[in-house]
Amino acid sequence: MAVSIRLTKRGKKDYPTYRIVVVDKRKKRDSDYIEKIGFYNPHTEPGTLQVNKERFDFWLKKGAIVSEGVRKLLKKIKKSN
Repeated sequence: MAVSIRLTKRGKKDYPTYRIVVVDKRKKRDSDYIEKIGFYNPHTEPGTLQVNKERFDFWLKKGAIVSEGVRKLLKKIKKSN
């Protein structure tokens, strides 16, 4: 099974928030996921990003592929630190 770490959209109309989830790569964006490992809220200043690093590393070791959106968020956080 191909596993991906990507964003899934949640929230209200015109006020989206995102979950960072581990999901089967073949599933749709907002379908069922294997595990929620974090969230991102772009409406706070600066945007709030929280990721469970232990679970993120666990899934990377298992061969999960990180999506481009999640990769960009992680780079943005590393630059600000």
